[in-house]
Amino acid sequence: QVHLVESGGGLVQPGGSLRLSCTVSGSIFSQNIMGWYRQAPGKERELVAIITSGGSTNYADSVKGRFTVSRNNAMDQLNLEMTSLKPEDTAVYYCYCYSAQFGSVSWGQGTQVTVSS
Repeated sequence: QVHLVESGGGLVQPGGSLRLSCTVSGSIFSQNIMGWYRQAPGKERELVAIITSGGSTNYADSVKGRFTVSRNNAMDQLNLEMTSLKPEDTAVYYCYCYSAQFGSVSWGQGTQVTVSS
């Protein structure tokens, strides 16, 4: 069973930065497609960023130039560097994993990011 654990959320002022991490167990991490989604109150869950097993990335237009997704295959870890944060970035952020090994999707439990003065 694939297990994902996020960390790094919290409260930050507008213009600030945060780093989210997601540690994966139970699969061959290097083969996974990994990503971050977020869900704000009253809104649907949306894609933030995704990174393939080969390291190709794709971002939502709303975060391009501000967020950077990366993976550390040696540590089975996915990261999201968030800069120039805005109040509209406030949401629960979820780690996403597509396991090529099992052909299945798994989600983390979510971590709250609040951008407010």
